[in-house]
Amino acid sequence: MAIGKTILFVDDSESIREIVQFTFENEGYQVLLGTKGTDALKHLNGKPIDLIITDLHMPEMNGIELIREIRKLPSYQRTPILFLTTESQASKKIEAKEAGATGWIIKPFVPAKLIAAINKVIR
Repeated sequence: MAIGKTILFVDDSESIREIVQFTFENEGYQVLLGTKGTDALKHLNGKPIDLIITDLHMPEMNGIELIREIRKLPSYQRTPILFLTTESQASKKIEAKEAGATGWIIKPFVPAKLIAAINKVIR
């Protein structure tokens, strides 16, 4: 169980947010939700966040732009960031990695695989 660990999950799809929130809360994680990059930034106010997961395609600020913004914030420079994408293109993965992503998860995902992935990056 991941008691006390907080995950910020950012995706513009309500159904994906609901599935992920349910999955993480069942594992004992506290979940903060954002619907887009600009929305997610309000959660980044210095309080501890153990993991950030962001979608690529979102209105106003895409996932790669969000990752760049997060990495500018001193409190979150070492926070693991997983990049959630339907893109299997190497170029997007490289761009995300250069922006500061720790890794990525390809959509659609199986909840059990998602939990296994986050358990690898959250200490």
